[in-house]
Amino acid sequence: MAGSAIGMIPARLESSRLPRKLVLTETGKPLIQHTWEAARQAQSLSELYIATDSEEIAETCRRFGAQVCMTGPCANGTERLAKAMTLQNLSAELVVNIQGDEPEIDPNQIDQVVQLLEQRPDCEMATLANPIRSVEQVLNPSCVKVVCASDGLALYFSRSPIPYSRDRTVEQIFADIRPGQSPPWMQHIGLYAYRAAFLQAFVAMPPGKLEQLEQLEQLRALQAGARIVVLPVSSYGSGIDTPADYAAFVTRYAAKHQA
Repeated sequence: MAGSAIGMIPARLESSRLPRKLVLTETGKPLIQHTWEAARQAQSLSELYIATDSEEIAETCRRFGAQVCMTGPCANGTERLAKAMTLQNLSAELVVNIQGDEPEIDPNQIDQVVQLLEQRPDCEMATLANPIRSVEQVLNPSCVKVVCASDGLALYFSRSPIPYSRDRTVEQIFADIRPGQSPPWMQHIGLYAYRAAFLQAFVAMPPGKLEQLEQLEQLRALQAGARIVVLPVSSYGSGIDTPADYAAFVTRYAAKHQA
């Protein structure tokens, strides 16, 4: 690794919808190892750490060769990121938050989000979004939507269908989309690059009213006046949230390695 950013995979053991998901091994490897192996292929990362408060996750990760930082309890993954940077005395300008439950993450997209922030010195954060291609996702509050200005800066993130269509239903709009046309809705993807100094400032900020209402951490940054630049991408590997998600991943992995 010889890149310009430090990659951090925050990891906790418990998960409400899929308990102990990061250490599930039906593919022959722990789930978090798949994510780590993919992230290691990114050219933009000089170092890659797994940050956790779980001894079991730490021991699992050490066995496959990962650098591990024990953080102790943290309120969320972003706080864990900042704490790990401090504990490891790391000094890179950029830090990338990589979700541990995304085993099919494209390392090129890690590079893209780093490059984007490098190219936008006016911004404190960079992230990704991709087109939403189903009515169900637009209406699903678990699918976070983002709207952007013409220069790529995020205007707002929401669990609600934004932009809101006053005169036509979501179903009517999708029915009229022709091949090659993009829908008006974009799903936010939780891959972030931060300026390291801003990351430390961010976790010290109290949650704002918008974040408390929507339960979306990135709204704290927007409400504080930070600029988040968003790169549209055509597709993104899905995360593992439920037993069905994991079963589908295991099936895809088996098919790929039997071919």
